[in-house]
Amino acid sequence: MSSPNGTQAIDRAAMLLAQVVHGNEPVSFTELTAACGLAKSTTSRLLMALERHQLVRRDGDGRFWPGELFVRYAWRGTAGGDLVAVAQPFLARLGEQTSETINLGIAVPAGGSGPRGPGVSPGAGAVSSRASSGGADGASRAGRDSAAGPANAGAAARAGGGGAGSGVGGDAVGGVVGDMMVQQIAQVDSRYMIGGTNWVGLAVPLHCSALGKVLLAFGAATMPCEPFEARTARTITTRAGLEADLARVRVSGYAATDEELEPGLVAVAAPVFAGGLSAIAAISVSAPAARMTSDVIPATAAKCVRVADDLSALLGGPPGIGRDNASTAA
Repeated sequence: MSSPNGTQAIDRAAMLLAQVVHGNEPVSFTELTAACGLAKSTTSRLLMALERHQLVRRDGDGRFWPGELFVRYAWRGTAGGDLVAVAQPFLARLGEQTSETINLGIAVPAGGSGPRGPGVSPGAGAVSSRASSGGADGASRAGRDSAAGPANAGAAARAGGGGAGSGVGGDAVGGVVGDMMVQQIAQVDSRYMIGGTNWVGLAVPLHCSALGKVLLAFGAATMPCEPFEARTARTITTRAGLEADLARVRVSGYAATDEELEPGLVAVAAPVFAGGLSAIAAISVSAPAARMTSDVIPATAAKCVRVADDLSALLGGPPGIGRDNASTAA
């Protein structure tokens, strides 16, 4: 390829970028080199430049996706976005850091008719993956292949089907309180045998789950109506008690539940924002109480807040709420 006006490098970079953007899956270096007919050295040099300017990004397997600039544009309200596909690398990172079960949750009507809340629109086909293998990338591709459409505030989430597993957490359906619940739409599994529940597609009450408390505290869900179901002896069952707990969540930037949803289950969660002051989702880390002890919770919460904050920054959200408090607590 030649160009008399000196735009050859731009033409080649644009050709590489088009291959990445139009692909149904992330593209490997070898595939890009072959598709564009470029020398490996040229392909490498141009991809590095595109990566520096956030036009492409690499996943954990070294394959190329559209970069952060495309993601930010997609979440401005002028194009659709896919929350699961965008969030999956962040969930995988938190899974690597903690080795525990990681979930992404959104507020939904109690009847289960789909997502609801600031910046969230319906989608289909939630995703689960394993933290210890290449599953995160596979889940990302699965999310990308059936992207949700535009949402009111430029955010879109995928919700819906998924089955319940057994183990820690067990059956989380039921105990509907008020007109909203929290539904898990993506998961990275624990590396441990104990704690391997598949939460994807399950809806749990707001008042006794870490995800639900975050969604309540940061405006993504409405306060449930009393009486609150006592899922365990530790469940907060009064509005006054829940409001006091939510005030602490807003100060610290994260929620923690200690055997409030189920005996033996402990979790922390942090909010995800996308261009507004209300959260659009929440990320949680959950584990058996024997592993997530009181001395472990602050450090785990700090990691959760950090990852949620990084995802929020990518989606155009405000500077991290609670990052400094959570880090100090750790």
